[in-house]
Amino acid sequence: MSLEDDLFDQRRRRAHDIDAQGARAYGQRFDFTHTIPDILSAYSSKTAEELEAEKPRVTIAGRIQTIRRMGKHAGFMHLMQTGERLQAYVRRDAVPEKDYALWEAFDAGDIVGVEGYLFRTRTGELSVHAEKLTFLSKILLTLPEKFHGLEDVEVRYRQRYLDLIANPDSQKIFRTRAKIIGSLRRQLEARGFIEVETPMMQPLYGGAAARPFLTHHNTLDLDLYLRIAPELYLKRLIVGGMERVYEINRNFRNEGISTQHNPEFTMLEFYQAYTDYHGLMDFTVELLKQTAIDATGSAVVNYQGIELDFGNMKRLSMREAVGDSSLRGHELVHAFEERVEPTLIHPTIIYEYPVEVSPLSKNSLDDPAFVDRFEIYAAGMEIGNAYTELNDPAEQRRRFEMQLAMKAAGDEEAHQMDEDYLRAMCYGMPPTGGEGIGIDRLTMLLTDSKSIRDVILFPLLRPEGEIGIAEKLKATD
Repeated sequence: MSLEDDLFDQRRRRAHDIDAQGARAYGQRFDFTHTIPDILSAYSSKTAEELEAEKPRVTIAGRIQTIRRMGKHAGFMHLMQTGERLQAYVRRDAVPEKDYALWEAFDAGDIVGVEGYLFRTRTGELSVHAEKLTFLSKILLTLPEKFHGLEDVEVRYRQRYLDLIANPDSQKIFRTRAKIIGSLRRQLEARGFIEVETPMMQPLYGGAAARPFLTHHNTLDLDLYLRIAPELYLKRLIVGGMERVYEINRNFRNEGISTQHNPEFTMLEFYQAYTDYHGLMDFTVELLKQTAIDATGSAVVNYQGIELDFGNMKRLSMREAVGDSSLRGHELVHAFEERVEPTLIHPTIIYEYPVEVSPLSKNSLDDPAFVDRFEIYAAGMEIGNAYTELNDPAEQRRRFEMQLAMKAAGDEEAHQMDEDYLRAMCYGMPPTGGEGIGIDRLTMLLTDSKSIRDVILFPLLRPEGEIGIAEKLKATD
């Protein structure tokens, strides 16, 4: 038997002992009066004398990070909650006898409740002087490195729950991600946008150049695709008179995995009638600047040692960025992707794209070989894409046919012909601007995360094979 198996069995026996004492190894509802972050915010500045005079009463819950017993009569433990920790002091003569018996069965990683009053120890640490202990949940597996961090990247992604327990910075990333999404929502709704939902399973895929995942509906005997983008459905809503719509959506693209790509990812897409890509450029600068401020406190953020200023975005045409206005079509795009894109570190808008790579964008009035489209780059990666929407159904049909020819020539990412979308356009689509922003990549930038897997709670990984936990639990029944 391995050491880990032996510890597992010991903890299972302790769980039975806790039940035998009349407590519950896996407890019920526990009503706390404060979160640990609340206490630290409200009382960290209080002196020992102020706390002694007030004796603020608190009831807290959390996971034991460290435990230190001082003989048979007292001890300390640190409880962790939402990435913050607070010390509790347990003394035999200050808690009921049955509670102290529980204390002696505590392990690092157990989840417990503590009721008592706040004070400062002789070393000055803010602590809870325990008067009552409640057991809430027993840990069976050993936490990594005595709870001081989890550095194995594969384990962090595969066992995100363990990463969140052991690495408070991981929790901060996902709290910042929530702030980013909340900021985007608030700003859009303040401008009159309505949040909507569109199908994730679609009979035709479209709205982006990507390979889809295929699934099947048994009752209808119908092949369906997981959406690669919600674009064509959102623009149907524009036709229907919903003039400002947005969706924070999950998309699925059957493509490779890298530090910037996960097959399942999150996008913000929004569409506004009666504007164009120039209007969206101005809006985007405001949107991203305010999002950075709301998420981090500043429009200037540090990413991998470089300052990114979302309050000062450059604007260049693709031909200006490449430095060669004679290039056209795929040659221009190839030159841009090879020579320029990796160098776009500071937030930059690149506009005017060739029509060949923009099947849903409106032609430029100045040069029909280009379209009114821009993309947003930072840290050498694309984080957004926007354009004046093509609203001429005959031209849209021609573009679809161009894409079908590309598909016939072997381009697996080319668009299909969407007859219903063409029918919707024939009822009249107002002049419209539309934009998509990658939530995952934006979160990478605003949390200084090097890999997209760091900002997705459960990134796609190869199955790890047999784990063996079920057999361990069965063996100890």
